Amino acid sequence: MSEMIKHIAILGGGTAGWLTAGIIASRHQARLRKGSLRITLYESDKIPTIGVGEGTWPTMRQTLQTLGISESKFLTECDASFKQGSKFINWRFDQHPHSYHHPFSVPAGYQHQLNMAEHWLSQHQHTASFSRCYSPQEAVCEAFLAPKTMQQGEQQSLLNYGYHLDAGKFTQLLQTHCTEALQVEHQQCEVSGVQLDDDGAIAKLHTTTGDSLTADLYIDCTGLKATLLGTALGIPFKPLNSVLFCDRALATRQAYPEHSTAIASCTLSTAQQAGWIWDIGLQSRRGIGYVYSSQHATEDQALQTLAAYTQSSSDLLEVKSIAFTPGHREKFWHKNCIAIGLSAGFVEPLEASALLMVELSAQFIAEKLPQTYSQIAPLSNIFNERFLYRWGRLVDFLKLHYILSDRQQDAFWRDNKVSNSIPDSLTELLQLWQHTPPWPHDFDRTGEIFQALSYQYVLYGMGFETKMPIPPEKAKQQLADTALRKNIEASRQLTQQLSSNREYLNHLRV
Repeated sequence: MSEMIKHIAILGGGTAGWLTAGIIASRHQARLRKGSLRITLYESDKIPTIGVGEGTWPTMRQTLQTLGISESKFLTECDASFKQGSKFINWRFDQHPHSYHHPFSVPAGYQHQLNMAEHWLSQHQHTASFSRCYSPQEAVCEAFLAPKTMQQGEQQSLLNYGYHLDAGKFTQLLQTHCTEALQVEHQQCEVSGVQLDDDGAIAKLHTTTGDSLTADLYIDCTGLKATLLGTALGIPFKPLNSVLFCDRALATRQAYPEHSTAIASCTLSTAQQAGWIWDIGLQSRRGIGYVYSSQHATEDQALQTLAAYTQSSSDLLEVKSIAFTPGHREKFWHKNCIAIGLSAGFVEPLEASALLMVELSAQFIAEKLPQTYSQIAPLSNIFNERFLYRWGRLVDFLKLHYILSDRQQDAFWRDNKVSNSIPDSLTELLQLWQHTPPWPHDFDRTGEIFQALSYQYVLYGMGFETKMPIPPEKAKQQLADTALRKNIEASRQLTQQLSSNREYLNHLRV
């Protein structure tokens, strides 16, 4: 077949649908303006979205720039704030308080191929935390400070950062921008059936009003039900609940006690009996949710845990209950259909990977958009192989957070350490890191979702023991000492120089 790809249909709105539409449309504006390509997003106003609040990776900064959305407009309209990483509270012990940071900024020494972990393990592991030694971002986050000064432009900053945002408001901003500035068509409809052609590809969509919708390439953003890829095309779902146990979430919102209350600079992730609680600070409120395992706690027990955390009465607490099975489709691109977002898979909100996977998927399609049907098969093979790898690495990294815990009182934490729940790929890496700290050559792909440095922050934040038989080279040790001193000074200067998140975000509205 050599027919041209001229019309892309995206089924389902929400953050995934509109973000995908915007990324593809911004890359192909010339064709859209000439009329040689159409992008139409179909959604039903009868189907609610799951979004309860989102965290992003720093990649979202470039994505907003690509879309042509100014950061100030995004921050103002989406009740958004800065996210400079995550703080994990009480994940290591259940008997006494403990916390560690996973910041977004890369230590200066890494630019010179210095493995700071070697220096920390040989000199400082018993005196200071790994993140405190080599990233000024921990001190900045602890002080609730912004990652940039008020004088810096939108693409400037002193520290790397992503965002916390209101998912509903972000979706509305994307919808308006895509339809008004990026030539994306929008139609309200409810799909009642899918008709396949003789080759097993999607031929048309039927709506409840009796209309038929046709396109050349279909993108499934229908959420967990995966109407196109899962239901119509029959691509199986691969559950991962034997590895990642959390399969429920209770989400709520909490107003600040005062308009001047400090806004957190990172996601707060606090371990609980059967999972963990997220706590993100937006401009007007906090988004709080308990992610837990239904095998280890009932919904009533989870509600009591969330109520205790928020210091509220469980009878008065308004919550949104979300059930999910951690896992992903066995492949994500089949025939002329691609699943993005929850349609492709979902594991849990730990480390805010959901929107990152949407960005990566949409960017691939935007950059490699097939011109003809004959290109679909080879591109789908590349896409499926790449994203199966990424999902595997994501699962490894999330599981890492649980298996290093020394919490013993609750079955959830003990069960996470059972060997048959740990992927072989992660077990092999842990064996490797018993005698050498993580480094980029431990991974065989460029564009890893989680770099070696992220593994270091989690490993050494949780007290993992790496016993190096060979000490670092003297020259590198001296360079690392210099980097440590510079970081101490940078931490001091930044905490004096930067304004608070609240002050920075307030000045945008003046």
